[in-house]
Amino acid sequence: MIVDLPSTTTAAVSKKLVRLRHDVGAMTLGRVLTLVIVVMDEAEADTAIEAANDASRQHPCRIIALIRGSNIGASRLDAQIRVGGDAGASEVVVLRMYGALAEHGASVLVPLVLPDSPVVAWWPKEAPPNVAESAIGQMAQRRITDAARATSPDAEMKHRADHYRPGDTDLAWTRLTLWRGLLAAALDQPPYEPVVAATVAGASDSPSADLMAGWLAQALKCPVTRTNTTAGTGMTSVRLERRSGNIDLLRPDGAVATLAPPHQPARRISLGRRALAECLADELHRLDPDEIYAETLTRGLALIDAQQGESPS
Repeated sequence: MIVDLPSTTTAAVSKKLVRLRHDVGAMTLGRVLTLVIVVMDEAEADTAIEAANDASRQHPCRIIALIRGSNIGASRLDAQIRVGGDAGASEVVVLRMYGALAEHGASVLVPLVLPDSPVVAWWPKEAPPNVAESAIGQMAQRRITDAARATSPDAEMKHRADHYRPGDTDLAWTRLTLWRGLLAAALDQPPYEPVVAATVAGASDSPSADLMAGWLAQALKCPVTRTNTTAGTGMTSVRLERRSGNIDLLRPDGAVATLAPPHQPARRISLGRRALAECLADELHRLDPDEIYAETLTRGLALIDAQQGESPS
């Protein structure tokens, strides 16, 4: 069910939510947490809400999408409430703000946040340089960004590193989960030798490849070379060099990878690019700070910069 509330107030939206919960029977499971989506346009909002709906089947929540409209003209709040089949395992509130109100999303948000439950804020595309200090970021226990979708992924990662606070995370990191698991499992097999060098190949615009290089440099304490492939190709390969031979994880086509340990047959592994909803669901699994991400972002990337002769970010 979709209910439109044009030119409304947050008080009216809250009352309507209560009535719908009684009339339609919206699930009380939706009170687990509040997921706030901060977007700039309708197309971006539709994609993000669809992903959040899918993720909510694992993490039922109240989803609040804040869409900033034009700041010219009179202040106005248009709302839309989605429950039942139109909202996954959640209840969705879409708030479109116009005029001076467009600059005060946090104030609009406060009356609709579920009491005594965690708040997760997600910027699907562009985000403030310091998300933790933003008005909405200060309300959230977890703050999710996506450097890969920013206008300048490299600049975005520098902002994330310079302004990191516990609770920050980025979907560029989440997309590495399967890669990291495969490499860790390969190193957990004999012979148990240290890695003397590593090479990470990925697209020139891939923050995931940068984070992979930083993670390896921080975790393995060895030189890591970051090489660029064609923009848009994502992560393509990782090589770990040991005295007994190399471990190669190759994904040239973006779907199927080959894991080739030394002196063993190569194995083909399904390693397709993870869907947005899958990555978001992963991040909603935890509300505590991700210490490995923090070390990779704030220390590992600086190690790669130093090895390449650049100034640390």
